Amino acid sequence: QVQLVESGGGLVQAGGSLRLSCAASGLTFSSYYIGWFRQAPGKERELVASINSSGIRTYYANSVKGRFTISRENAKNTVSLQMNSLRPDDTAVYHCTIRPASSPNYHTWGQGTQVTVSS
Repeated sequence: QVQLVESGGGLVQAGGSLRLSCAASGLTFSSYYIGWFRQAPGKERELVASINSSGIRTYYANSVKGRFTISRENAKNTVSLQMNSLRPDDTAVYHCTIRPASSPNYHTWGQGTQVTVSS
């Protein structure tokens, strides 16, 4: 059974940093793309960042480009999201998710971790 467990969320002041982690089990981790999504109350879910199976290619939403960095350690089945220069509009529940390279559809979601940025 595939499981994704996020951690690292919390309350931080604007301008601060947080590092989110996602630990995966029950899958051949290195075969999957990993995505970080976020959803704020009343807003649609947004793909924040993604990374391909080897870790060479990354994607960032315009709203986080230059502030967030996604990385992965395939040997440890983990992916991280380093978030710097946080803003109040980064406040959301952040989820990690996976998709195979052959499909654009993400599936299997973690429970999420709350990030709250105060002004």
